[in-house]
Amino acid sequence: MKKSGRIIQKFEVALAAFALFGLAATTASATPSTTYWTPGTTDIQAYGVPHITYDSYFTVFKKGEKKGNLLTDVGLTIGVLPYERLQMEAGIDLLEPSDDPLFFNAKIGTPEGALFKGSPAINLGIFNVGTQTSKDKVRTDQNIGHLLFGKTIPGLGRLFAGPYVGNAAVLKDSKGETDNYGFMVGFDRGFLPVKDKAGNEFNRLVVAADYASGKNAIGGGGVGLYYYFTKDIDLLTGPVWFNDQGINGGWKWTMQLDINIP
Repeated sequence: MKKSGRIIQKFEVALAAFALFGLAATTASATPSTTYWTPGTTDIQAYGVPHITYDSYFTVFKKGEKKGNLLTDVGLTIGVLPYERLQMEAGIDLLEPSDDPLFFNAKIGTPEGALFKGSPAINLGIFNVGTQTSKDKVRTDQNIGHLLFGKTIPGLGRLFAGPYVGNAAVLKDSKGETDNYGFMVGFDRGFLPVKDKAGNEFNRLVVAADYASGKNAIGGGGVGLYYYFTKDIDLLTGPVWFNDQGINGGWKWTMQLDINIP
């Protein structure tokens, strides 16, 4: 498939402008809402509710792995718009150990049924906005923008899909060739509905899977299981694999702890 340079360039400009708006709108920043490995979900953090995440990716029974554990991600996300039909979140991630650990993100969108009866959820966002932009160092300004659509299919679960495009100077394959755009897809479905003492209903278990195309830093996917201790605390675990093992190495196991602070 040939690239349409003019269309991609316009999309990057629009997303850059959106990123400036999102980061200027609030000083409370955060980790993007994700399905599993990617931000391939149209969920947006609730207004004024901070979300803390701790994500780790590590090798399992692999001796001599050239590219071992990935950086540990500690993030904070918060919703910043007090509206039902138009929602927005913004966030900051700390990836350690790293010389330039800070990454920013923002996302704005509408939930299902907000535009018209039966309309899909729609998101426009940007993530992995790194702070190291020098050509003489290892750059972190991936600046990946995405447009995502989501829909609940009765009896099946929730499906998500949409394109992404990032900084061509940074998103490359392990051979150094530019590979800065592609698509993301995601899926989740909840099981075992329960109620807490306050009468709030939530699913104790959620199966989740996602995938990002491209032989770059985000290319890959995984499938795993969420276990909700309460409606505000969950643990996700499962395997993650990568499209270009020259960048992230072989498959890893992930453990992700998520906490909402009502």
